[in-house]
Amino acid sequence: MRITGYRTMTTVQEWGRPVGDVNGVFADGVVPVPLVMVDTDEGITGVGLGPHVEIDTVFAAIEGEDPRGVTALYDRMLRRTFKAGHAGAMFGTIGALDTALWDIKARAAGEPLWRLLGGRDRGVPAYASGLDIGLSDDELVSVYQVYAGHGLRAAKIKGGLDIERDRHRLTLVGEVLTEAGRGARPGLMLDVNEAWNRKQAVRHVCELERTLDLTWIEEPVRRWDADGLAAVGRGIRASVATGENLTGLEQFRPLLAAGAVDIVQTAVVWGVSHFLRVSALAHAHDLPVSPIGATPVALLHAATSVPNHLASELQDLHPPFGLSLDLYVEDGAFVLGDSPGLGITVDEQAINAFARRPDARAAEGPHIRPEHAGRRLLAVDDSSPATRSPG
Repeated sequence: MRITGYRTMTTVQEWGRPVGDVNGVFADGVVPVPLVMVDTDEGITGVGLGPHVEIDTVFAAIEGEDPRGVTALYDRMLRRTFKAGHAGAMFGTIGALDTALWDIKARAAGEPLWRLLGGRDRGVPAYASGLDIGLSDDELVSVYQVYAGHGLRAAKIKGGLDIERDRHRLTLVGEVLTEAGRGARPGLMLDVNEAWNRKQAVRHVCELERTLDLTWIEEPVRRWDADGLAAVGRGIRASVATGENLTGLEQFRPLLAAGAVDIVQTAVVWGVSHFLRVSALAHAHDLPVSPIGATPVALLHAATSVPNHLASELQDLHPPFGLSLDLYVEDGAFVLGDSPGLGITVDEQAINAFARRPDARAAEGPHIRPEHAGRRLLAVDDSSPATRSPG
């Protein structure tokens, strides 16, 4: 079997409501979902979700190769980007191609990827994550009631602008999950997407912890600030979670060496091979791993095979437009199916015919860091530019 070519396209995740975080909000809830499809001479096509920046350069490392040698091909792609570096979106391109190769390998074997990787249990524990900073109280409660109806008893909300507002919203979500769990204490997490400096983080979380039991605080300071993350961890009771924006083991090592992270995260778009390597590194430090991302199919399969998986992020309960997934959510877990590979089916005709596309020209949103992030003197209310929808 040989790799013969690739195709790219972009579909959308339609949330039907505003989604975002402390950095901004997409008002229409339409988020782009880039896809990469890798073809072979035996008619097997693999699907990867992630960017396709500089894909011609990266694809040259694997063209004509046997896709089943995916681990070695992953390293070939890393070497191909040696001079320019593989951080950021380039790493996402490598991850998308890597995921497509794992899909091909499992399809060729006639097995779901979770089985090929050595997984035993097709159920993957999940927590709810609504990208919910733009929602009213009533909308927030309604959204998490839906998650609770699928058995989820842990949730991560977006915040970081105001202590009392975060306390109020965490309490509302906690009440929903407690009622659904018949009094069982829920898991509550807060994600502030690198919005604070270290002193702000300790002050904010310690104040919340006077009345709330937080499981973790996510990305309290900048992703590379090992000393800052360690200082936050020493100053609070909650665990510190980070890693979704780190690309390559070389970026994780300083954090682990500094004792700066308690929950090791990795993003779906960085690919299966990266997740497996980060999981092994975390396991060597007796730390759990937790995948992050809107459509986490590939890392759900991989999570079944590692000993230190904690829980995977469940964002939207519906797949992106034009995709069908062989999985469902029940009793607080993703349940993977038996389709060979990742179990992703792509309706290319529907995606190509779909007229609506996200506005790539939006000047604001969760993808852009606000000018004064980490330098705010006062709390920011709901009418501030940081929380308003772009428009």
